[in-house]
Formats: sequence, C-alpha cells, structure tokens
Amino acid sequence: MSTKRYRHATVQDALRAAREELGPDALITQTGLVASSGWRGWLGSREVEVTARADGGASVLRQPDTKERRAPDTSSRAAVVARLVASGVDLEFSQSVAAGLESDKCRGASLPSLWQAIATELHGLIAEDDDYARVEVFVGPPGVGKTTTIAKIAAQARVREGRTLGLVGADAFRAGAIEQLRIYAHIIGVPFRVARTAEELDAALAGGRQSVLVDTAGRSPSDGVERETLRMLGRRRGVRTHLVMAADTSAATARRIFDAFHRARPDRLIITKLDEAETIAPLIQVLNERQIPISYLTAGQRVPEDLARATPLLLAAAVLPDRQSSHARMS
Repeated sequence: MSTKRYRHATVQDALRAAREELGPDALITQTGLVASSGWRGWLGSREVEVTARADGGASVLRQPDTKERRAPDTSSRAAVVARLVASGVDLEFSQSVAAGLESDKCRGASLPSLWQAIATELHGLIAEDDDYARVEVFVGPPGVGKTTTIAKIAAQARVREGRTLGLVGADAFRAGAIEQLRIYAHIIGVPFRVARTAEELDAALAGGRQSVLVDTAGRSPSDGVERETLRMLGRRRGVRTHLVMAADTSAATARRIFDAFHRARPDRLIITKLDEAETIAPLIQVLNERQIPISYLTAGQRVPEDLARATPLLLAAAVLPDRQSSHARMS
C-alpha cells in the first residue's frame, strides 16, 4: 500500500497531483490546511495538504466492474470535504455536508448544490419566528453595529409592513450613539426615548402599544449599570434579547463574547458586517456549540436595505461566498 501527501495552493492542484501519480481512482484519506513551508509559513500563509493512497497499484489500474461503478464515489466526496476545509469550515461539519450530498452531485460540486447542502445542515440555527416581541433588546460589544441594525429593523418595518416600532436609547456611556438613534428615529418617523438608568428604561417601556427596540451600551452585563438594566428587563414579560456579533469575529473571540454576555441570556443572534468578512466559516463550530437561533444578517450601512431575516440559504452563502461575483446586497 502506498500512502503519500501532496501540498499545493489549492484543493484542485493537490488532488490533480495525487491522481497523476497514484491514478484517477486514488483514495483520498485526509485533507486539511497546513502552514506553508519556509518563510511563507512564518508569515501565516497556509496551503492545502491531501493524503492519498493506492493499494499496490491494482485498484487504480484495473477497470471497475458494474457493481463498483454504482458504489459511492469516495474520492469525489473527499474533494468536497477538502474544498470546505480549505474555505475555513471545520472538518466535522465539512464531512456532514459532504455526507448529505448525493454521489452524482459530489463530482465537481456546483456552488448552488453546496449552498443547499450547507443550508440543510444549518437549518436548526435559524430563528423560525418573524414577529416582534413586545420588547426587543440588543446587546453586544462596541463597534458591531447595534445602533445601525436597530435603525434598519425599524425602517424595514415602517416601509415594508407599515408598522411603527418605538426606539429607546439606553446607552448611558455613548452620547453619540443616542444622538445617532435619535436622528434615525426622526428620519423613519417613529417614537424615540432616552433611558440612562434602569428606572428610566422601565418608565420608557411602560404603556404604549407598539413593540420597542432597545439599544444598549457595548459593555459586559457584569458592569453595574448594565447589570441593573438587565435585571429590570428580566422581570418584564415579552422581552427578547439579541446578541449582536460581527461576521469577521474569530472563533476564539466569539466564545469570549458568548461567555461575556451570558448573563444577558440572549435568545437570538444577529451577525453583522457580512460585507467586511471573507467568510463566516470560522464561526460555524461555535454557532453549533451555542445553539442560539440567528434572527438577522446585515451587510453594509444602507438603511433599510442591508438587512435580511436569516435563512439557511443566506447563511450558507455567507459560509461559502461566491468569489466570482461582487457581494450581493441584502433585500
């Protein structure tokens, strides 16, 4: 039995090298990303490594009989796994996606077929509800786009549904964020209130018939003011909390964010700034671990256009983007 490793810049080049040496039916046993050799590796460059084998040459030289032709094409399925791993998707998830593809779709798998397979695997991560809670609270670290996301949600509700959602600025630390939300509320034509303390927020939420979107400070729930605010919200009925996270967040940072905001008890997750991330593949393993349904995806600064309710197919396209076309706007 001959087992060899092949390193190249792309999955296609590595597979081509393996099959040229071991034959067209060489068995791909392992794929992965490894540091490039030499100085490129020191600078963080990576390349694809494919491990392949041929059993004494016999299996790659003889013609397969009819029964073997009907057997699953393991090398094509391994190529799908290699393609996903090279895009940053973890091995276990990549194998699940490949296992869900029919054999004939594995050979030279098209991007739409891969999206559909990924979407099937991610279906359980999507929030099913599409209505608004009485109080929608938005938490998360600074700079992830909470205020703009709230404005997009309110503007879409106003323009597309003819529905008025109230806005509340509960960020006691950033005057700029409150003023920004005030301007958005004026442009959209919806009620706006400022709540700098838990007591003021409680008063702002009392009464009124419309649902309310609450913008909070980008601070950990362990902060004294934030803790009191969340404690007050926890006593109210009809409160739903969204944790907002940028698409280019690394897996390690994502875990820290989830841990930092666990006291907020988020019910939903919003992924923002898809236009600034090459892929959200590094986040998939973390999202599967935490199992918080994803409610919205955003890509860009336009209000209200660059926001969409999360769907399995949109999430799949964010995992494996179409690099041959420009970034698709949310609609």
